[in-house]
Amino acid sequence: MSPTATSAVGRWRLFAIMVVIVVIINFPIIVIVANSFQTTEQIMMSRSVIPQHFSLANYQFLWSQTSFLRFLLNSVIVSGGSMLCGIVAASMAGYALSRFKGPVLSIYSKALFVIQMFPIILALIPLFMVFRALELVNSPIPVIIIYTVVHLPFATWMAKAFFDTIPRELEEAALVDGCSKFQAFIRIVLPLSGPGMAAVSIFSFLFSYNEFFVGSVFLRDESAMTVPIGMQMFMQQFATDWGSLMAAATLAVIPTFILFLMVQKYITYGAVAGGVKG
Repeated sequence: MSPTATSAVGRWRLFAIMVVIVVIINFPIIVIVANSFQTTEQIMMSRSVIPQHFSLANYQFLWSQTSFLRFLLNSVIVSGGSMLCGIVAASMAGYALSRFKGPVLSIYSKALFVIQMFPIILALIPLFMVFRALELVNSPIPVIIIYTVVHLPFATWMAKAFFDTIPRELEEAALVDGCSKFQAFIRIVLPLSGPGMAAVSIFSFLFSYNEFFVGSVFLRDESAMTVPIGMQMFMQQFATDWGSLMAAATLAVIPTFILFLMVQKYITYGAVAGGVKG
């Protein structure tokens, strides 16, 4: 066998191994998606994870009989708002910790660890009283604020770690060319920190998108509920609508999948741009 044929066989073997690994890792998701096309009765009666009869009844039920699309929209608004606020705050705070030194920043960096260790559940009752006095209960605003504050310490340290890898000489060259510190940050440092900002955005979005407890405290009305809160409506005391629950879980994956597709190019661009010298 020629070296070219041997190389091709090796690539196909590696591809087959990777496919098997991907299927094994994503098997629970595959099962959820497959069973979303079965009714609850079919799921309970069947002994196979592969549907025998495909049906769109669960999706029709979500569309016509529930407010799931509203839950999905609320989750995107809350998670997207928290993500944007977190990126802006974490990028500026992380840049300050990376580039500047001083007693104030030293105290701030240590305070981040203290805030990270503080359980948010202890502050929920005072926060609820404050936001209720402001008539912001059942509004996404308090939830966005709390989510941003909770994940901001870790997001700040993530951003700082990426800013530390960017050479200071690039900023100094921009300052020589007439840029201010802020302009050098926006035009030079921020574009090169693509992987860092992508990681922060994914972490912030997923944290807010999957969080249940804080949202259940502040979002009481059905019109204000997010996906994790709304999905509990499919689980009752004596029965669970597994078909609709599977369909809801399948649709709930779509926003996070779209986010990964959007930030993937920034991860690649940042890695390539950061590796270029000269």
